[in-house]
Amino acid sequence: MVRIPVRLLFPALAFVLVSTAASAQAVHSVQIGAGGVFPRGLDSRATGDVLVRNYFGEPMAGDPSVTDALAFRISDFKTGQIFGEWNVAFGRHIEFGAGVGFYKRTVPTVYLDVVDDNGFEIRQELKLRVVPLTALVRFLPFGGPGDFQPYVGAGISALSFRYSEFGDFVDPATLDIFPAKFVETGTAFGGLLLGGVRIPLGGDIYGLGLEGRYQWGVGDLPDGEFVADKIDLGGGQFNVTFLVRF
Repeated sequence: MVRIPVRLLFPALAFVLVSTAASAQAVHSVQIGAGGVFPRGLDSRATGDVLVRNYFGEPMAGDPSVTDALAFRISDFKTGQIFGEWNVAFGRHIEFGAGVGFYKRTVPTVYLDVVDDNGFEIRQELKLRVVPLTALVRFLPFGGPGDFQPYVGAGISALSFRYSEFGDFVDPATLDIFPAKFVETGTAFGGLLLGGVRIPLGGDIYGLGLEGRYQWGVGDLPDGEFVADKIDLGGGQFNVTFLVRF
């Protein structure tokens, strides 16, 4: 069985969208939205994920009762997002779309088991920023523009990310405390599933939407800089959208 890399599917889907638009009568629309982003839970994140490693920690200086775990929860990375899409519909039931979004989150934390020589907490900040570029197709089985329309869809995403850790760190071998900042940027590719409903506003031109999404993607982190070499960017989304057809 031949496997096609996900990163090749993204330009391929965009090519199909443009080619079909050029050869068929289409209805265009612009959709903007905002909502919430919910990261994957602790038990379902990718192997080698840096947040899982920071959450559980590992023993320091040979003492299994003292770890370098940080005091935070994965759910602390819940945040809001904004996005925009350009859509092209062919007939009443098929729609292609391409979009871009933005979300970021800063989570303050401290070492769970270690304090400095004065008894004060050792503080850090974990920061994640993601710009998703998406190409997708929606299937709208019922109704048409101006009607109540449920839909489902699928697509692919290129998740441009920036992950950083900033603050004071503890050397696990010597227990020395030192200030530092670690930053990595990259792009992760993954799949996308979605479903929602469109509610007409003012005939067939304007529409209000409620949409849920789930995306997958795992980014690479450099060896030796972070405590793990992966960052899991997957999770759920819930958005409220506004659509204008033209």
